[in-house]
Amino acid sequence: QVQLVESGGGLVQAGDSLRLSCAASGGAFSIDSMGWFRQTPGKEREFVAAITWKIGITYYTDSVKGRFTISRDKAKNTVYLQMNTLEPEDTAVYYCTIGISGGGEYDYWGQGTQVTVSS
Repeated sequence: QVQLVESGGGLVQAGDSLRLSCAASGGAFSIDSMGWFRQTPGKEREFVAAITWKIGITYYTDSVKGRFTISRDKAKNTVYLQMNTLEPEDTAVYYCTIGISGGGEYDYWGQGTQVTVSS
């Protein structure tokens, strides 16, 4: 059973920056990719960013391109999401996820961390 522990959320003002971290642990596993999703009340969880583990190819949803950067520390099994120039529309609970089964899907999710951006 893989555990994902997120940290770094908080309350900031528009234009500020935050960095989210997510550390994976729990036995032996091989990571295919890790990513971040976000969700606001009444809406479906939406994709934000992802990174492939071996080569480090990154993917972003259009609304965060140029503002958010996803990166990884392979030695620590940790993924980061650097969020710059935050906007009130970025307010959400951010969830970390990991794919380990090789099927291109995400297998485990973190508990979520709240990011609130005030205008």
